[in-house]
Amino acid sequence: MDAIVFGATGFIGRSLVAELLARGRRVAAAVRDDTLTPWLTSQGVDLRGLEIVTADITRPLAELPDVRDVYNAAGRFAFGLSEREARSVNVDGALNVVEWAATLPRLRRLVHISGYRVSASDGQPDYAALGAYEASKFEGDLAVRARAEALSVPLTVANPSTVIGPGQYIGLATLVEDLWNGRLPALPGGSDTFLPVTTVDYFVRFLAEIPASPVGEHYWVLDDDTPLLPELIGTMAAHMGVRAPRRTIPAGLLRRLPARLTGADPETLSFLSADRYPTASARAFAARAGLEMPPVHQALRTWADDLVAARFGSSSPWRSPYGFHTVSGAPTWVTGDRQRPAHVLLHGLPMNGDLWGPVAAHLPGPVLAPDLPGLGRSAPSPQPIDVWLADLMGPVRTRPVLVAHSLACGPAVRFAVDHPDRLSGLVLVSPAFLQAPAPRLARSVVAAPLLRRMPAPRLARTLGVPDGPEVRSAAADLRRPGVARRVTASLRADAAERRQWRALLDRVTVPVRIVVGSTDPLTEPVDLPVTEIAGAGHYPQLTHPAQVAHVADALRPTAAPPGA
Repeated sequence: MDAIVFGATGFIGRSLVAELLARGRRVAAAVRDDTLTPWLTSQGVDLRGLEIVTADITRPLAELPDVRDVYNAAGRFAFGLSEREARSVNVDGALNVVEWAATLPRLRRLVHISGYRVSASDGQPDYAALGAYEASKFEGDLAVRARAEALSVPLTVANPSTVIGPGQYIGLATLVEDLWNGRLPALPGGSDTFLPVTTVDYFVRFLAEIPASPVGEHYWVLDDDTPLLPELIGTMAAHMGVRAPRRTIPAGLLRRLPARLTGADPETLSFLSADRYPTASARAFAARAGLEMPPVHQALRTWADDLVAARFGSSSPWRSPYGFHTVSGAPTWVTGDRQRPAHVLLHGLPMNGDLWGPVAAHLPGPVLAPDLPGLGRSAPSPQPIDVWLADLMGPVRTRPVLVAHSLACGPAVRFAVDHPDRLSGLVLVSPAFLQAPAPRLARSVVAAPLLRRMPAPRLARTLGVPDGPEVRSAAADLRRPGVARRVTASLRADAAERRQWRALLDRVTVPVRIVVGSTDPLTEPVDLPVTEIAGAGHYPQLTHPAQVAHVADALRPTAAPPGA
């Protein structure tokens, strides 16, 4: 192996391993437990140059005499650590790596990843004032530089700011999570607070270039164009369709108030600063290496998509691509292929587009599964849902099968009537307008607060479905401001529109199939093919996904239409 990465299972470390392997390097990944290989495989990385090395930087390290480049991406990045916990990795462990690197006969460079808030001046950090994480990074930075100089180790220190990208759920991500869930009435800091970012893809490309460069420089790696915190949060809020706070609370005031009152972690407050950083050497290095940072506003929007898709680290998205797109004037959460889907899947209440995950796993072609306006992760649209659906279908270049569930069946029928040339067929799963209406209590104003507080297991029992990721996804969205209220409002609107949808159904000219569960049958007679699934209720796509997929796929054309 000619390079080794310590901390290879971490957010930065794993991406660095992937980058080095993509460059044809032979990489030793130092890990305690091999969760790296499955992640690299999921990213499509060629593993032929990889060797897994069981190692822990807090203990003596094995001999690897062929290694030329050493990367220390190991670190404890968490708030609330004890001083001992933080120092064991961020100080003592980092020094172990320096001393181990000094024994390598072919060493070309030790690259140590530090933090952007560290100071290269002399002195010991104040653990009580800074908190264990920041103080240990400060102390470790000083100690690594001093020990490397004493041992004549060729060292480069990279000081990144907040590194954003898929998998980053600490630090700034917690602020975005509060924003998303309506728990950010005011913004910590001031109008001049600067929390710089850099993307993980850019940072690991930067790191990969360092060993071949001259020794002597250290680099603060961050995007100087990162907007000030109010604009940064405003950019992400607008993209996600949530309201950004208009007020700010100075960090000094937050420090004086009890944390139980403010909800602010005291250790994060030192990051609320207007400080700027010495990035000239990093910018010059990047220019020589041909590296260019991505536009920061787009990087923030992409990161927002990743955070929401992963529920801020609590789950995994069921399909990609995913993200917010403007549909009929509103940020709409869209999963799947927006241009060439074989099936377009519209969810019912109180669910979101994740409802279709089990069915999509049985469908052979690409799907498009949005969250309806004002529901799930989508913001309310200023336009009627018919206009919204037409705009959603605007970029579609195929003639897909439109599959709708429950209350979404009405708008789907109207689209099929208005645009028969755009569809290959229509599948109505548990069409609400042909079944018994929802109970009066479910349509009342008192239902919304009950729905909002309902935990996922209870929601699953109420719906008569397994407590799986689809229900947990829906329960998470129902806790967001306004979503549960809009669910109950949609139920009331459906009760008033049932006759309209039934009359429109007779005007559909594309092939139509209806799917219902045996315990939730039709109450309105129809002269159409009906598949009744034994033992299923109102959500057969969760309990019998293969059977629903079979009906939906039967209407898919065997060849693309001319000009598609």
